Amino acid sequence: MTEVSERRPLEILKRYDALLYPLVFISLLLVAWEVSVDAFKIPAYMLPAPSDVLDAMDSDLLNHTWVTLQETLWGFLIANIAGFFVAVMFVHFRPVELGLFPVAIALKTTPLVALAPLLVVWLGTGMASKIAASALICFFPVLINSVKGLRSIDAESDELFRTYQASRQEIFWKLRLPASLPYVMSALKISSSLAVVGAIVGEFVGANAGLGYVVLVSSYHLDTDVMFSAIFAAAFIGLAFFWILEAIDRRFIFWQQEGAD
Repeated sequence: MTEVSERRPLEILKRYDALLYPLVFISLLLVAWEVSVDAFKIPAYMLPAPSDVLDAMDSDLLNHTWVTLQETLWGFLIANIAGFFVAVMFVHFRPVELGLFPVAIALKTTPLVALAPLLVVWLGTGMASKIAASALICFFPVLINSVKGLRSIDAESDELFRTYQASRQEIFWKLRLPASLPYVMSALKISSSLAVVGAIVGEFVGANAGLGYVVLVSSYHLDTDVMFSAIFAAAFIGLAFFWILEAIDRRFIFWQQEGAD
């Protein structure tokens, strides 16, 4: 009991450290940036001060952020559901893996910037093509990690289940799925940042809203402060998404943390 009570303050301090160090570093970086721009008289079109970037953040940027956020979330959800489903098929049906895995590799090795114009032709300049771009870039990491996780079951546990004549469904729900969760959570965290990248690449190719659209238009007019504000908004989406998933990972995949301790 005493050991548990002693560990709790340490765990709380570790959590605060995980937030404190990045905040301190980012704050120092912003101060150095602001001072450097003023001291060296750097033109605003080359590198605006953080205060100018903050002034450029308005309600219009918020609307564009909301568009990119929706595209990111839908692409993330579609990729992870599809990736895990295909991984289950690969694990249970070897011919499916042999037939579809080369296709997955081909999609992974094809640059998204090459596919994005084609997605616009097929799906139009609306949100659908951006969601598809976001889903495509997220799909492969989810597939690979999920397959690895589903196959990471302990050989002795698998043999025990088969000794008791457990069905394929029972082995999946009680053995394979729990074993795969740490791998799946790692894939979710990787794809959380990739989903933002995919949505913005799609907006670069053809869009009338979204953060990628803002970056593209502002670059034409040398509105560098607006460009930086859109970049910061996109980075914030990715960071917030990652931190939420990290919190879920620590809360629900607790045995992974215990094993690390």
